[in-house]
Amino acid sequence: MALLRQQLPPPLPLPLIHGHSSTLKPCLFRLSKTLRLFSLYSAPPTPTSNSSASIFLPFLEEEEDHEEEEGLGSVADEKEEDPDDPIVRFFKSRTSTQDPQREGKLSLQKNRRSSWHLADDLDDSEPDSGVDPVPEVQEQQLGPVSSDSIPLADGVVGQILQKARNLGQNLTLGEELGGFEGRVGEKECVEVLDLMGEEGLLMGCLYFFEWMGLQEPCLVTPRACSVLFPILGRAGMGDKLVVLFKNLPGKKEFRDVHVYNAAISGLMCSKRYDDAWKVYETMEANNILPDHVTCSIMITIMRKIGRSAKDSWDFFERMNRKGVKWSQEVLGALIKSFCDEGLKSEALIILIEMEKKGISSNAIVYNTLMTAFCDSNRVEEAEGLFAEMKSKGIKPTSPTFNILMDAYSRRMQPEIVEKLLVEMQEMGLEPNVKSYTCLVSAYGRQKNMSDMAADAFLRMKKVGIRPTSHTYTALIHAYSVSGWHEKAYIAFENMKKEGLKPSIETYTALLDAFRRAGDTEMLMRIWKLMIKEKVQGTKVTFNTLLDGFSKQGHYLEARDVVSEFGNMGLQPTVMTYNMLMNAYARGGQHSKLPQLLKEMEVLNLKPDSVTYSTMIYAYIRVRDFSRAFFYHKRMVKSGQVPDARSYEKLRAILDVKLARKNKKDKSAILGIINSKMGMLKIKKKGKKDEFWKNKKKRYVRGDNAVTDTNN
Repeated sequence: MALLRQQLPPPLPLPLIHGHSSTLKPCLFRLSKTLRLFSLYSAPPTPTSNSSASIFLPFLEEEEDHEEEEGLGSVADEKEEDPDDPIVRFFKSRTSTQDPQREGKLSLQKNRRSSWHLADDLDDSEPDSGVDPVPEVQEQQLGPVSSDSIPLADGVVGQILQKARNLGQNLTLGEELGGFEGRVGEKECVEVLDLMGEEGLLMGCLYFFEWMGLQEPCLVTPRACSVLFPILGRAGMGDKLVVLFKNLPGKKEFRDVHVYNAAISGLMCSKRYDDAWKVYETMEANNILPDHVTCSIMITIMRKIGRSAKDSWDFFERMNRKGVKWSQEVLGALIKSFCDEGLKSEALIILIEMEKKGISSNAIVYNTLMTAFCDSNRVEEAEGLFAEMKSKGIKPTSPTFNILMDAYSRRMQPEIVEKLLVEMQEMGLEPNVKSYTCLVSAYGRQKNMSDMAADAFLRMKKVGIRPTSHTYTALIHAYSVSGWHEKAYIAFENMKKEGLKPSIETYTALLDAFRRAGDTEMLMRIWKLMIKEKVQGTKVTFNTLLDGFSKQGHYLEARDVVSEFGNMGLQPTVMTYNMLMNAYARGGQHSKLPQLLKEMEVLNLKPDSVTYSTMIYAYIRVRDFSRAFFYHKRMVKSGQVPDARSYEKLRAILDVKLARKNKKDKSAILGIINSKMGMLKIKKKGKKDEFWKNKKKRYVRGDNAVTDTNN
């Protein structure tokens, strides 16, 4: 018990994960003989007594209090034998609670009116390092589920579940289970944990697991650990998982590959990849043979921590030598690693070898390959994989169709998206919100197609599918492209009324709508709303605001945008200065262009073809051809020539101006030569009289002079 009260040391750094690739491979596959001494998760010693020790949060336990608890328990049992004792009747009239010693395992705040909460396994001053917040999707999956949607359990399981749902204030589940001692078996405990995990009763799971460890005999089994660990991992409670795994009983039955797989999987879900790798090292140190599930989880972890596909393949070969068989899970994880690095051909080779080994593929593997090809704009190859999986009898899933819909949506081909939607329904699959979002986006990317995008949006709501923020963003973008900024703002207001939080993409699409309309007042209003809602902009947001203000002549506001986003860490780019130059040129302030060019040089920004073209056209517009030719020469020397069509148009304009300039230059050069050679006739100046200033010059047109001569 003294060992259980010791505080866990902080996790040791992993040079294996954060080192260079040249040093990773030996560390990955070399087993250290001293691993048992240094691993955080080395197996705990075997209990010296037959009584099961507390598993969860044993750090506040005192041995002396434990002895007193046993003494008090025996005295109470003796007194219960006499039914006429008034003290016994008094205690029977009270609600059943846990013994005082068990309360010592929980941390209660000084204010008694506050709720009970679990004591931290480590020092409160140390935050949970390396754990990012649980994604929104996982939170929705793990949130409390309505009890009506889950079938009611019968017997003891249903009674415990009912108590977990209806816990009173300042009470824990362990305190409410005093009357269930001896009535619950190992199978029922696993069932209770599973049901409470489905309903999101996470703290109830922890308290119930602790109660299981306090029973005689102990009800904690490897199966119970395999159920609880993934639940805690998906909820982002990796610190609690570490404590539970550290304090597992040292019995042989707990050295099971399924328990280790559950712990590694839970730590991976909570993004504690270092701790997950330590569990795997402990597994190797204890000579526990991994299986295909272990291999697939570890390959996924290697991909998430940035290891290369080659490292994943080497790890797979090592597992293969240990006797791990090929499976869909392992090869699916390998294919995902290769696809993420863009090695699509190698991923296809793995798929072929997989079929040669007699392992049939599934829709998940094909979805991974199709996503990789669509992301590379190779939709034809993705279509080929789609036809291949249907020919092999693999039924496509909703994500399969959504992958193709998204690809054709980016290609602005809504008619193909409509056909895929019909084919999806013919195969018995119901389109989901992502399917309709792709359709809205496909119409919205084209100009003057906002009515079709709105029609697709209404079709989705008609079938009872609730739109998401992505759907509204696609609709707002459709209105923006078509110039309907009023409708875009109405859609934005409807989105907030439905309780959907606008994302940064939503705000950017709305800003783009008013940028196209030239409404700088609404641009400023939406920007202030973003700051109020603490929505941090991106580079696209930055450029949208800058272009909207600068094109309307609001140069001070445009400079404020540059300064504000610079404070956020978004420094101006070449595109930023191109938009500023275009705005200044359109506003007739071409004299500012050289100054902007010098600012780019200070920021080490290299001007591109757009920069030079903007300056050349600006000077042509004000008939300053000398500067236009000067910056054209600089553009050619720097090698920043625009595309052939744009450059041909620019050269045509410059050639016309050059012909006129050469004609004037030729006349000037001939005059200089003639004057130097003495061939220039000197005009004699006549003597002026005193009235020469009052004389009016009379200009006679040449045709009139000819007419007068003929007359």
